[in-house]
Amino acid sequence: MTIQRNPTRRVQIGSVVVGDGNRIAVQSMTATKTQNVEATAAQANALHAAGADVVRIAVDSEKDVAALAEIRKLTEANLAVDLQENFRLAELVAPHVDKIRYNPGHLYHHQKDKPWQEKVEFIINQAKRHDCAIRIGVNCGSVDPEKANKFDPEDSITPMLESAWEHCEFVDSLGFDRYVVSLKDSDPDKVVEVNRRFAEKRPDVPLHLGVTEAGMPPDGIIKTRIAFEQLIGHGIGDTVRVSLTVPNDRKHEEIEAGRGIVDDIASGRVRSVVVFDRNSLNIISCPSCSRVENEAFVDLAAKVKEMTAYAKEHAITIAVMGCRVNGPGETDDADLGLWCGPNHVNLKRGPEALGAYKYDEILPVLKQELDQLIAANHAG
Repeated sequence: MTIQRNPTRRVQIGSVVVGDGNRIAVQSMTATKTQNVEATAAQANALHAAGADVVRIAVDSEKDVAALAEIRKLTEANLAVDLQENFRLAELVAPHVDKIRYNPGHLYHHQKDKPWQEKVEFIINQAKRHDCAIRIGVNCGSVDPEKANKFDPEDSITPMLESAWEHCEFVDSLGFDRYVVSLKDSDPDKVVEVNRRFAEKRPDVPLHLGVTEAGMPPDGIIKTRIAFEQLIGHGIGDTVRVSLTVPNDRKHEEIEAGRGIVDDIASGRVRSVVVFDRNSLNIISCPSCSRVENEAFVDLAAKVKEMTAYAKEHAITIAVMGCRVNGPGETDDADLGLWCGPNHVNLKRGPEALGAYKYDEILPVLKQELDQLIAANHAG
């Protein structure tokens, strides 16, 4: 099966090139605490050995930056860093990585009086100075608030697109084209739509594909496969990540799943006949990463899946998020949301906060809320 790839431009990320017809690169992210240098370097090396073309590390503080500098000495993996809210860290991390990812929706948290354009220009200048690529990473749960407020709350796709296109145009104006874009959602159909619409307008920009908070295997792999088959099969996508909720010693499964999906599509072994069932229970959970404040989150996600099996025929979405960075916003669209802190799990019904519970107390409360939703749906 020959796939006519979109004519995207060439973007060098360390030793790998994405776009311009090159092999689709597969990425993953470390889940260890960044300041645990030995463990994080070991995981980066394990992912590299499993075939990861790029390994991403979260950096949220100057202590993380110091650890990153040591990790860089201990691995040959192509390293990307996730800036999250603190855009000024770009100056400190750029000497140690091959790619910097920033999220347009997170640029408002620091130095709120400074225009986002100045912040982006600062990041791009660091990339130019230190030979780094850039990923403009737009997420459904943390979209630029100025864009989100201009559109119908039910329309989550247009604000993402407007933000991505605007940032591409601005970065282009800075004379920098060594960037890729990602547009992610936990709904495979939305991932397909938003990436198709972006590619129609900007077929030159390499796309990083992923279904965020895909969840645990095998469901998370199935959701991701559905999106990837429909996009890569139409020539859209230059690098991918399969985001799975798995323990640290199984992070390599993200690489194996990603490479397997890409190879299957290239060989014509597509499986889109496995349709994601819109009339059944949907559990989404974020991939385990270094921002997780309590590793009990992974066990909790598995227990939620097991406990809620009785509700599998009900069209209800439950989101289980592992940290305070993405958890509060990215659970808003779920019927029931859990975002996990160091000692407590915060329970939500849609955007409404219901309370914080200890890890060993949350499941009965969640079941009670789930039963009430089922009863309300039957009554309606």
